[in-house]
Amino acid sequence: MPPKPPTRASSEPVRVELAVCEAYTRCGRIPPDAMARIRQKARVDITRILAIQERAKHEMIALLTSLEEQVGSDSRFIHIGLTTSDVWDTALALQLRDAADLLIVGQARLRDALRTLALRHKDTLTVGRTHGVHAEPTSFGLKAAVWYTEAQRNLERLRRARAAVAVGKLSGAVGNFAHVEPELEAEVCRELGLEAAPVSTQIIQRDRHAEFCAMLAVAGASLEKIALEVRGLQRTEVLEAQEPFGEGQKGSSAMPHKRNPELAERICGLARLLRTNALAALENVALWHERDISHSSVERVILPDSTILLDYLIHLTTFIVEGLEVDPARMAENLELSYGLVYSQRVLLKLTEAGLARQVAYEIVQRHAMRAWRERRPFVELLAADPAVTDRVPPDELKACFDPTWFIRNVDAIFKRLGLDVGPPRVTEPPGVPDAPRPKIER
Repeated sequence: MPPKPPTRASSEPVRVELAVCEAYTRCGRIPPDAMARIRQKARVDITRILAIQERAKHEMIALLTSLEEQVGSDSRFIHIGLTTSDVWDTALALQLRDAADLLIVGQARLRDALRTLALRHKDTLTVGRTHGVHAEPTSFGLKAAVWYTEAQRNLERLRRARAAVAVGKLSGAVGNFAHVEPELEAEVCRELGLEAAPVSTQIIQRDRHAEFCAMLAVAGASLEKIALEVRGLQRTEVLEAQEPFGEGQKGSSAMPHKRNPELAERICGLARLLRTNALAALENVALWHERDISHSSVERVILPDSTILLDYLIHLTTFIVEGLEVDPARMAENLELSYGLVYSQRVLLKLTEAGLARQVAYEIVQRHAMRAWRERRPFVELLAADPAVTDRVPPDELKACFDPTWFIRNVDAIFKRLGLDVGPPRVTEPPGVPDAPRPKIER
């Protein structure tokens, strides 16, 4: 006896069946009194469905048999002209649409938390790093502004993903409407709040679900991006920002001093699953002819897992962002760790403005920069002692090159361009979407 596959028993398939029956009633194919009895008696009996499925080995047959037992002779009006995928795929569209609504609410909340972080630290000086190496001074708020705009893009992606999968079909066994009229499909989908697929085979085409999973994976990758930065900033040698650490929390069973970025590490790890699931969804696009069933077993895992997982990761990232412990004083200390080398480009440009050829100026600045590293001496002192520099750049102008605030003078303009100089963003969410509850963050 083979192991049992995951079941898909839920209320949505019955909701689809009833919507079809209601449409048939409106067009006169089902008597109103029969529809009233169907509406009163039809329900989802999970225990009975599973018992029938154990014998029949077919979910749709199990559901229909259970409904027949409940409804009696009026059950002949249920499932008229439909095939299994008409019901399951349309029901799946309802589930994915509702899941997307919750993800959109959570993503908007994260976006707003990042906005608050960006504004709070707009003028907080920190060192920018490229390749993990000190580059030039920047603003920590600018880092958060980058995350904010990416979160906004992911919000838009999730809305597009919602639209991609909020599509139903009732076109029959091979999609040619042999037993159901296209007008009935359009009416039922409209009543369910779905679009009708313009054309289909036995199933809704799986490029839609692949797009949905890909957008979830992109959103997860952005969460990983934030988490990875937190991990880097929490390193002992850096220690510019730390994720929340609760009263009584422990970081290590052996080392009492440890305070690890384990929440950020969890995000980085779990985001990999979203990408893996997106790959599996892409593999589901190509099926034999009008349909095979190779995609079905995969979707029973990847679709609930990906939606639930992204919801968790969004809330976990929001928890970190809202409770992030930022240390501006440590950022100021780290800015000076490289003996002033982060100002090298400004010195280079000042020398070229004074008439030196760029490569000549570059060699002068680089030579003193490497010496500052070797001898651990202030970069500005070495430059100030070199006639090749002082003959062209007065002392006050050279000193001005080492002003870190000069590097963030245009941050206000960037924030204005992003709309971060005005009130909080106005978000229009899908109608009827509840404010998603925040899960408890288990450590």
